[in-house]
Amino acid sequence: MFDTFTLAPLPPEDEAIRPQIRAFIEREIAGMPLAKRARTWMGFDPEFSRALGREGFLGLTLPKAYGGQERGPFARFVVVEELLIAGAPVAAHWIADRQSAPLLLNFGTEHQRQKHIPAICRGEQIFCIGMSEPGSGSDLASVRTRAERTPAGGWLVNGQKIWTTNAMHSDYMIALIRTSGSAADRNAGLSQLIIDLKAPGVTIRPIVDLTGDAHFAEVFFENVELGDDALVGNEGEGWNQVVAELAFERSGPERIYSSALLLDAWVRHVRAVGRTDCAALIGRLTAELATLRAMSIACTARLALGESPVVEASIVKDRGTSFEQELPVVIADDLAAHPDEAVDPELYRTLTYLTHISPSFSLRGGTREILRGIIARGMGLR
Repeated sequence: MFDTFTLAPLPPEDEAIRPQIRAFIEREIAGMPLAKRARTWMGFDPEFSRALGREGFLGLTLPKAYGGQERGPFARFVVVEELLIAGAPVAAHWIADRQSAPLLLNFGTEHQRQKHIPAICRGEQIFCIGMSEPGSGSDLASVRTRAERTPAGGWLVNGQKIWTTNAMHSDYMIALIRTSGSAADRNAGLSQLIIDLKAPGVTIRPIVDLTGDAHFAEVFFENVELGDDALVGNEGEGWNQVVAELAFERSGPERIYSSALLLDAWVRHVRAVGRTDCAALIGRLTAELATLRAMSIACTARLALGESPVVEASIVKDRGTSFEQELPVVIADDLAAHPDEAVDPELYRTLTYLTHISPSFSLRGGTREILRGIIARGMGLR
């Protein structure tokens, strides 16, 4: 049985970062339209990420020896929360800062750490994560992309990944690849390898979504040659490494704030037209958001203790994405029920964008079905 959520406050020394990051955001994205800010952690702006690095807002949890700030998960929570609430474009550094750098710190070689982590802290290296495959989806244990040892001691990779976020813009991919056995062996025989996406044999095809954006991509590997130093951790232990990595991805505030800008804009609209009929609805949505935030902070507290709250993170992600998907529907229903009200075009554009993109919220980072299987196992139900 998993532990219950234990509420935890944000430490004062980490809360003290909030005015600094707010001032930075105001300076960097002042005047950015609401509909563009709604893209937030899918908004790709490498210069913004490099500016974050220069100000010391990247690598907050990483050692100073590798260019980090040597703080902790609570400091990162504060920075991430402010970035998402403001709708800052964070995609260029998001995966590297949240997952790739901690993974390399925990499992990588010293050469890998020195090569990648300082550049990640500066916002200068862009990483993507190669997990899902056609026919596998979130069932990561069934991946078929394969890496075989070469006579020179390196690796030869063949296969395909899909739904890889920002692969077309990335420098490197950390991919979950089968290095022994077959898909029937499930999680046995899986390893993680760093792939230079400019290497010969790598082909990347963007996938255009309903909004007209292309955040995802298919990535094909045809006899891609890698050196021996591409392996992260020990061969065959990729599954355990991925499980720990996904706790970082699923527990953070990015799973509750994707539609927060829309909520704020709608509340401003309701106030501007002088309506009081939706006070109870606003109260319910605000209470649910506050509860999800408290749950996310509780997961962050577990991470601060060096634990891996896999089940709790899955609950936050499942409930958080459900909330994110509900908001555009609820707000659209309210505006449609008052057709005579004048509505700011930016509010409409933001609502349209989030209505189109919100179905993906319960897919990215693990589908709802996969998450509920993890939760059920944690509760001893399967």
